[in-house]
Amino acid sequence: MLTDLKSFISKEKLFLPQDKILLAVSGGIDSIAMCDIFHRAGINFGIAHCNFKLRTNESDLDESFVEEVAEKYNAPFHSISFSTKTYAKKNKLSIQEAARNIRYEWFEEIRKQNKYAFVATAHHKDDSIETFFINLIRGTGIAGMHGILPKQGNIIRPLMFTDKEAIRKYVKTNKLKFREDTSNASDKYLRNKIRLSIIPSLKKLNPAVESSLYTAIDNIRNAELIYRKEIERTRKSVAQTNGDIINFSIDKLKQLEPLPSYLHEFLSPYNFNGSTVTRIIDSLDRSSGKIFLSGTHRIVKDRDSLILQPKTKQRQPSFTLKKDQEHISLGDKNISIKMLPAGTKFSLSLSAASLDFDRLKFPLKIRKWKEGDAFQPLGMSGKKKLSDFFIDKKFSLAEKENTWLMLSGDQIVWVIGHRIDDRFKVNDKTRRIYFAELSE
Repeated sequence: MLTDLKSFISKEKLFLPQDKILLAVSGGIDSIAMCDIFHRAGINFGIAHCNFKLRTNESDLDESFVEEVAEKYNAPFHSISFSTKTYAKKNKLSIQEAARNIRYEWFEEIRKQNKYAFVATAHHKDDSIETFFINLIRGTGIAGMHGILPKQGNIIRPLMFTDKEAIRKYVKTNKLKFREDTSNASDKYLRNKIRLSIIPSLKKLNPAVESSLYTAIDNIRNAELIYRKEIERTRKSVAQTNGDIINFSIDKLKQLEPLPSYLHEFLSPYNFNGSTVTRIIDSLDRSSGKIFLSGTHRIVKDRDSLILQPKTKQRQPSFTLKKDQEHISLGDKNISIKMLPAGTKFSLSLSAASLDFDRLKFPLKIRKWKEGDAFQPLGMSGKKKLSDFFIDKKFSLAEKENTWLMLSGDQIVWVIGHRIDDRFKVNDKTRRIYFAELSE
């Protein structure tokens, strides 16, 4: 087992010899075996245990037992208790989903705080087969059929080279104590039903079914590597990325076949589910402005593209400009300001504004546009709603949302980077020119 572990770590490039690893230990047979093998392999590790408070006194006994295991191996011990049922109810999740979410969030916190390279869980081949069936029953794409991967981000599964039977033999041979989770014998959960009913039934058809299934899963995983390369190549051909904003060309998307599969793969990393992808496809031939949301991102259906960007969690900031201020940063843009005497030749670029200083009321304000804003565009005699100005200029929704305004009192003096207000333009009566220039 020890030799196989070292070979698997090397083959899958799980971590480097000098790395410190955080082991997720429940106290069950699998995680106890993982602790012992890591100890014998001379790997530097700490132990993390979650008490989900789901099995009354048993949960507390598990925590005490794992703390003793940490002492046995002279490993740092990290533990936490969760009110899992409360979390599940609040977030409308199943108990299993809630436990998974909160434990992985906590594992990542501990990993970062204590400079562990990776978090290791004790999943093995049997777990991967069960996951394959769970995803198959619920409906899945190719990603759901590859089972549990040996490495995903900061999570590693160093026991994926072995199965439950081999782990039992290892624990028995080395006389290791472990805690038995009584819920594992219940068929209340889908995973347990697969383990206790479906796999035994399949064994009647093929005694070596686990080996056959794992070979199939491995083949699917290899096929997925080819599939992923094609998805990424196609994604680059239909999308343009600018910072954290991605624009998918609608015309190019329509040429993809099958579009639902391609778009699902493009958007699933941003937490869009299958039903939302279907609604997005249905919107492609409809008018612009429709918004689709995931837990972390949003998509706006514009005229020619789907605009993907992170959700805005905070209100847009506003700024003030004092009379003698020479520079201001708007995050990804900067404005430099200088005073010019009357008669000075100035830039006519849209990225610059030349304004009559004596008509301005300081401090000036800078903010994003909002519904109802209006101004008198340079060269016009009457007011125009900004929303109409944007339509005339064929602004996308993203361009609208990224447009800043400069205001004097409650009057817009400059739609920054696009047009000044005619009432504040420089004329033959101007004595001082307020010159503001936009730069990236």
